Amino acid sequence: MIHDSARAAERTPNGSRSIALPHGSLRLPAFLPDATFGVVRTVDALDLQRCGVQAIQMNVFHLMQNPGSAVIRALGGLHQMAGWPLPITTDSGGFQAYSLIHQDPRRGSLTDKGITFRPEGSDRKLLLTPEKSIQLQFSYGADILICLDDCTHVDAPAADQNDAVRRTIAWGRRCKAEFARLLEQRGVDAARRPLILGVVQGGGDWRLREACATALLEIGFDGFGYGGWPLDSAGQLLAELLALTRELIPRELPMHALGVGHPVSIARCVDFGYEMFDSTLPTRDARRGRLYTFTADQPPAELAPHAEWFSFLYILDRKLIRDPRPIWPGCKCLCCEHFSRGYLHHLFRSKETLAMRLATIHNLHFMSDLVALLRRSPHGA
Repeated sequence: MIHDSARAAERTPNGSRSIALPHGSLRLPAFLPDATFGVVRTVDALDLQRCGVQAIQMNVFHLMQNPGSAVIRALGGLHQMAGWPLPITTDSGGFQAYSLIHQDPRRGSLTDKGITFRPEGSDRKLLLTPEKSIQLQFSYGADILICLDDCTHVDAPAADQNDAVRRTIAWGRRCKAEFARLLEQRGVDAARRPLILGVVQGGGDWRLREACATALLEIGFDGFGYGGWPLDSAGQLLAELLALTRELIPRELPMHALGVGHPVSIARCVDFGYEMFDSTLPTRDARRGRLYTFTADQPPAELAPHAEWFSFLYILDRKLIRDPRPIWPGCKCLCCEHFSRGYLHHLFRSKETLAMRLATIHNLHFMSDLVALLRRSPHGA
């Protein structure tokens, strides 16, 4: 069932899909770099646009603490504060509750009411409710809002998974009600409103995921996210679970593979039907000198299943010290068009901050090339 208020993705003339948002159209599939605190580390908004980035993802759990809601509003909202004119998605804080509280109960607690947590270095406690999460995301000017959810690891006990699904459904209902209230209160035009995504939880239990998806579809959202850490304890993509979860959601509605950022994983998830992705992985890898390349000198015509089309270049490898070639010959990014592997190696060894900026620009440009290729490809990998 698709709720009457949901806005499905639209077909573009070339057969790909797009989502109309208040700050522009988002072509799918899309990779959103994580700008957790309002910035993609080491680069600015102009760098991002030159890399072909269409949208970025921020995090309300962190932003409400630093710089704080009053500061964000004083600076004109997230777009004006960050100098970013294109779409912004805001994550709710469910994953942070998982990573902070589930792993260290001293940091806070989860109840049916919401998430109570103590900011690091502070004696005060904050309460993040589903209503508060939506209010903040709305006031920050986000284009896509994500419901507050109770995130779990795939290996969590059955009782925890049941509680998380029950809570996620209840919170999703409260988020949607608050979202509808704010739209009516502010008189937002239906064609210009932000979108809201529900998050499908359930761990590794197929029946729980089906129950969660069914309930959230009944509530009605514009799209959905895959909930839970997408990797198993060995760091491998939970491919079967991701594929099964996508099958629970009508293809007319876009689905976000939250936290998926490895290029090969993105290609596989596109094959499953996911169309949005976010992760800190490409930018974190860049700052550590792990750079992304296609194995051939030019992008492949298509990303055939299980083909060896992707590889890493470790820029601190000593064999690159005199290498005059760009990171990847087919790349048109600022770094590859102007600088060599040897020079970037020198910058990293010298601990120059320019090294991290150039490497980040390259990896993000690669990610933009990747999703552009996936828009044209009949399947992922």
